[in-house]
Amino acid sequence: MTTSLDREAVELPPLTSAGRRLIKHPRLMHYNRLAALVFTANLLFLYGSWTPSVRTLGHAALANLALAVVVRQQYVVNLFFRLATWAPTNWPLKVRWTLGKVYHFGGLHVGGALAGSLWFLALAVVVTVDGSNLPLIAVGWILIALLVVIIATALPPFRSRHHDHFEKIHRFGGWTALVLFWTHTLLSAPGPAEVTVLAGVTFSVALPWLRLRKVDVRLERPSPHVVLARFDHGETPFAGSSTAISRSPLKEWHSFANVPAPGEPGFRLTISRAGDWTGSFIDDLPSRVWVKGITTAGVANIETLFKKVVYVATGSGIGPCLPHLLAAEVPSRLVWATRAPRTTYGDDLVDEILAVQPHALVWDTSQHGKPDMVRLAYEAYRDFGAEAVICISNKKLTWQVVHGLERRGIPAYGAIWDS
Repeated sequence: MTTSLDREAVELPPLTSAGRRLIKHPRLMHYNRLAALVFTANLLFLYGSWTPSVRTLGHAALANLALAVVVRQQYVVNLFFRLATWAPTNWPLKVRWTLGKVYHFGGLHVGGALAGSLWFLALAVVVTVDGSNLPLIAVGWILIALLVVIIATALPPFRSRHHDHFEKIHRFGGWTALVLFWTHTLLSAPGPAEVTVLAGVTFSVALPWLRLRKVDVRLERPSPHVVLARFDHGETPFAGSSTAISRSPLKEWHSFANVPAPGEPGFRLTISRAGDWTGSFIDDLPSRVWVKGITTAGVANIETLFKKVVYVATGSGIGPCLPHLLAAEVPSRLVWATRAPRTTYGDDLVDEILAVQPHALVWDTSQHGKPDMVRLAYEAYRDFGAEAVICISNKKLTWQVVHGLERRGIPAYGAIWDS
């Protein structure tokens, strides 16, 4: 473990060409590219149809909204990750670099939701002009109004400031929209295809809730800042996956990285004080919590695309890194900046980390202040001979590290806060 400040300042490599920097700009990240791809496909379909019929408008709306729902389904997300990480490490780095962006799949969700809503708006206008089916017209415009509310409250300014309200509106509004879509479809004399697609979408939405259960949890509080939650209810999730837990399943859910111990049943979650819900959880330790029962792959699961990786974490970001460090499936080097690691997280957890990462750089911010994480990440990347950097931190620092490295030609990954 290294914590010394007696380190030479590392000179970062030069920025890549202006063209490559433009491609790596946050506004052109793969998330937005996928959303643009969906819109482009819809424009091509519109160009081919030119004057689409009522049924064609309905099919286009249904197809896009089905895409928006299904790509968020946990089993589908896991499939995306499995397909992307099948690539062997002897493939060209540029190809693996792009495959590692699989966690940007949310762009398909956004593109499908927006395009589907526009198609449905066009359908509602055509049906209204026809004027022969008043119940269909009424349901259509109620659904349009609901979709506008869902989309408006999902925009970053509202979502970031009122995340709990966003989550409730998205959940209950989404369920209501699905009921209205069923009603609208049945009023339109649907064929087997429409009913089959809607049934599949409904099953996709319902499946995680069919796995809902309340389970025992054993909690250890090494400090007022952190709780280590231990579960052993017959599930041993794969390393790097996440589990959503709740104390009130209809109100709010929070996902945390699963930390299974190699060769042992069950798993742990590291829950840090980061808001009202986690603060209440730490102060009032529950004995049982709700889980949905479907674990989901996370950003760090892309590590297998590379021969060596560097993990960069701050504070409780060590949680999502820990299962990969313990599994040691890919050679890795850890850079962890946190306040008083042993006091905050306990000797046992820190010793467990150092046992598998004896050369880790653990930077105690209470003694040394906040470091330049881009430089520390690059130094570890250079010295370890890594192919990629995975950063788990808050939004500002994650984007600072990811884009700071990618603009210098280094593959870097981190959460994009799209949910």
